[in-house]
Amino acid sequence: MSVTPLISMRNIDKRFPGVHALKGVSFELLPGEVHALMGENGAGKSTLMKILSGIYPRDGGEILVGGTPAEIDSPRAAQSHGLAIIHQELALMNDLTVAQNIFIGREPRLSFGRLDEKALNRNARDIFAKLNLHLDPKTQVGTLTIARQQLVEIAKALSFKSRVLVMDEPTAALNDREIDELFIIIRQLKAEGVGIVYISHKMDELKRIADRVTVMRDGATVGTVSAADTPVSEIIRMMVGRELGAETVDIPDLAAAPPLLEVRGLTRGRAVRDVSFSVRQGEILGFAGLMGAGRTEVARAIFGADRKNGGEILVHGKALTIRSPADAVAAGIGYLSEDRKHFGLALGMDVKDNVALATMTDFVSRVGAINDARMRATARTFIDRLRIRTPSERQEVRFLSGGNQQKVVIAKWLLRNCDILIFDEPTRGIDVGAKSEIYRLLTDLAAEGRAIIVISSELPEVLRLSHRIAVMCEGRLTGILPGGPGTTQEDIMDLATRRAPAMEPAFPPPPTPETRAPR
Repeated sequence: MSVTPLISMRNIDKRFPGVHALKGVSFELLPGEVHALMGENGAGKSTLMKILSGIYPRDGGEILVGGTPAEIDSPRAAQSHGLAIIHQELALMNDLTVAQNIFIGREPRLSFGRLDEKALNRNARDIFAKLNLHLDPKTQVGTLTIARQQLVEIAKALSFKSRVLVMDEPTAALNDREIDELFIIIRQLKAEGVGIVYISHKMDELKRIADRVTVMRDGATVGTVSAADTPVSEIIRMMVGRELGAETVDIPDLAAAPPLLEVRGLTRGRAVRDVSFSVRQGEILGFAGLMGAGRTEVARAIFGADRKNGGEILVHGKALTIRSPADAVAAGIGYLSEDRKHFGLALGMDVKDNVALATMTDFVSRVGAINDARMRATARTFIDRLRIRTPSERQEVRFLSGGNQQKVVIAKWLLRNCDILIFDEPTRGIDVGAKSEIYRLLTDLAAEGRAIIVISSELPEVLRLSHRIAVMCEGRLTGILPGGPGTTQEDIMDLATRRAPAMEPAFPPPPTPETRAPR
């Protein structure tokens, strides 16, 4: 007995000026199914989902909802057909409560238009009970973790009685425990007949949560396969059109290489506690640890984005006072934040301007005029060197894929000629093909003699890239492991879970008369 799909998209075609974005793409979603939509950045996944959600009109093809042709020409029309999208960048208002976010614009009212707070919170609790969620409707959304906020988005979508949920990179900012909690909710929704389109670049999640996988490449459908019966290597081959070898790190002999960066006793409150390490010329030092271990806080303290409470930072053997990112940049330190869209790029500016952001004064003449031709030529040099896929140096970076955006940030710091580069989650939200290119680029930068720090939550990535691996737990450096095939994920996790017996204060309070030692 055949099952009528919740959604059928047939031969969808979409063109933008100069770009054939979708070329006869077909996709279907069954009731109670998690259908993963895979492909490299720029493959057309987002365009297809924007057509499904009514953001873009289609130029050809048809959409059927429950077997019936449907015109979805706006987000409101999609909502009326029971379709909801939970974007990677959550669309919640931090100053409102959980219940207010769920029912905004649809709040229950009393006489004279007064808000019925009791009914509002009761309705939210009813949804939470259905999902077995432990959330307080009165909690301000801004105080919740990203994982909890994502559950609020799911509850909001279900408040519209949505039968189709599109989840775009739902686990990008979650730790393992939070991912487990999210998957419990997804399985429960499946059991109730809800269909879920699951977009992710994390291959290990496919076997855990997906029923089928549809792969797109270059705006076309490559094929649809069973998640359980298809090896991950085959799905990757479908995505990139080639085999990606399981490369291992080549450990260079760095015994004679000088340390470019030395950190001694770095401390910042409870987040960073007496951390010491060094990075040699030509070395890639990986930083591993669970969420909240303090890895990013170490990087921000080195870069001057957060003020340290104690410790020394030495560059080329010289102790420096770094009070701000400007001081760090002047010392030859570049920092690529895990949130490149907020802290690494000016999304409304073009590639040329973003590449020149950290060295803009070099392109200004004595009379204050910007040498635009020189900026364009410089940008083109890095576009060729880093293989940035862009129509031209004048393309706004917001239109580039995640991997190419990351390369633009790297170009910015290479132009600044930084000897020390800190990469915080360099491949977050980037597909497997672009990851391979970023790995090659980082290895090349180290071979040129730069000191590289790579912070990553993906243990295979740390093992693949690092010459040595620094592991943190609760703000402390618990050990440094050698890179290479002799080190395993289990070795890293052993150090990542070595909690201190007791968390002593980072800065003990002044002695009281009772505790002051006698003279």
